[in-house]
Amino acid sequence: MGELLEKIKTKKAKIGIVGLGYVGLPLALEFVRSGYCVTGIDKNKERVESLKKGTSYVIDVKSEDIAQFIEKGLFRVTDDTSVLSTLDAISICVPTPLTKTKDPDMSYIINVSQEVKNYLHKEQLFILESTTYPGTTEELVLPMLAEGGLTVGKDFYLAFSPERIDPGNKRYSVKNIPKVIGGVTQQCTELASCLYSHIVETIIPVSSPKVAEMVKLLENTFRNVNIALANEIAIMSERLGIDVWEVIDAAKTKPFGFMSFYPGPGLGGHCIPIDPLYLSWVAKKNGFELRFIALADQINSAMPEFVVEKIADALNDAEKSVRGSSIHIVGVAYKKDVDDLRESPALEIMNILRSKGAKITYTDPYIAEINYHELNAKSKPLSKELLSKMDCTVIVTDHSNFDYNLLVSNSKLIVDTRNALKGINKKHIVRL
Repeated sequence: MGELLEKIKTKKAKIGIVGLGYVGLPLALEFVRSGYCVTGIDKNKERVESLKKGTSYVIDVKSEDIAQFIEKGLFRVTDDTSVLSTLDAISICVPTPLTKTKDPDMSYIINVSQEVKNYLHKEQLFILESTTYPGTTEELVLPMLAEGGLTVGKDFYLAFSPERIDPGNKRYSVKNIPKVIGGVTQQCTELASCLYSHIVETIIPVSSPKVAEMVKLLENTFRNVNIALANEIAIMSERLGIDVWEVIDAAKTKPFGFMSFYPGPGLGGHCIPIDPLYLSWVAKKNGFELRFIALADQINSAMPEFVVEKIADALNDAEKSVRGSSIHIVGVAYKKDVDDLRESPALEIMNILRSKGAKITYTDPYIAEINYHELNAKSKPLSKELLSKMDCTVIVTDHSNFDYNLLVSNSKLIVDTRNALKGINKKHIVRL
């Protein structure tokens, strides 16, 4: 441990990042900025070629940063996993999706662990960052790495540190988001903490990988459940003729005991809609049912249908039907100011409307094209001419760079699912 610790402290350790997506790429660049030489590994050849040309595909990473680091030889990228044998500390940031039956898909972690095992040698540190169920690091990854006879905490080191990246967040980044770290042994925690302390302002060591794995699931389950509560209150408020946005704005003036969450058209992205289901899965394996999570999933999953009902009612009040109407979706990314379409509620809303006979178009400056099931469309720029032709305009994702005055002035009917038009009270605006 002493030799590796000294390499980390003096920044002579060679760092590897496996998986160069929205988590791995910003992490890699933060290590480069702090003075380490970093090798990025990704099986996606298109990503590798893009980075070699100095071009970013992650919204929070500037192409000029990549270009200068590549040019100086501080950041190298490859799809060849044999380079693992030359590295001292390796962070694993691969996807952890769900299967069609909503069970955890561990294939990416298993495949990477197999590759790591093939090139494992003494005095190496491995940190898993991929969100997963409690027990993965010790019960799945550790046995694979230990097959060659090396001992964890003595010959090699293994820890779990959940990623907490919030894509599109201008305030919080890798550097100022506290880092939770749980090692298999105390030595593992110490080494991983030392490494990350060079790029993160605050380190939060915990007693085990299992605790660290649970931390991430709790964080996103907390958001999932509270958003479901806000969505249910929104549905109830409509029945009572109350503006739910006004209710939340008033409630959040209480200086204690309340944290504001907001309703919306449904959940999207890779974390909030998916992570709680990891928790439900491991609970069932242990003979326990997480009823809150199941109920929250039901409520949030039903929001696209509720939005469609809202659109249908608004069109009905204008003496029009959904069938045959031209409906324009404004914003299709899963959240504000990101270029990620994964699990976006907009996709479900558009498909339901299309199945009911509506003619669907969309605008999103971050998503040029959609190919989802039978839905194939390209983004159209917002204009007076476009909006004036539409029977209904639906704000699904409230990107900052939309011209909302243009929308209000030229749309016949607007359904606003994000309260993007807060403070604008017009008869043709219908809010969630």
